[in-house]
Amino acid sequence: MSPATVSCPTCGRELEWVGAPFRPFCSERCRLIDLGAWFSEQRAIPDESTPAGAAPAEADPTEPPPK
Repeated sequence: MSPATVSCPTCGRELEWVGAPFRPFCSERCRLIDLGAWFSEQRAIPDESTPAGAAPAEADPTEPPPK
């Protein structure tokens, strides 16, 4: 039975799952690149209140703020 291989989500390099110290990433560098993308908000978990691809609605300045 051959060991399971996966692709690094950052660079796409193939790596063996078993024994990979930074899995699912191939290296610490790829792990830090991914972490930086989350911190800079290049990646985010979609919010159910706003449809995907839609811009958030701007507040009407004449309406009072919600309580």
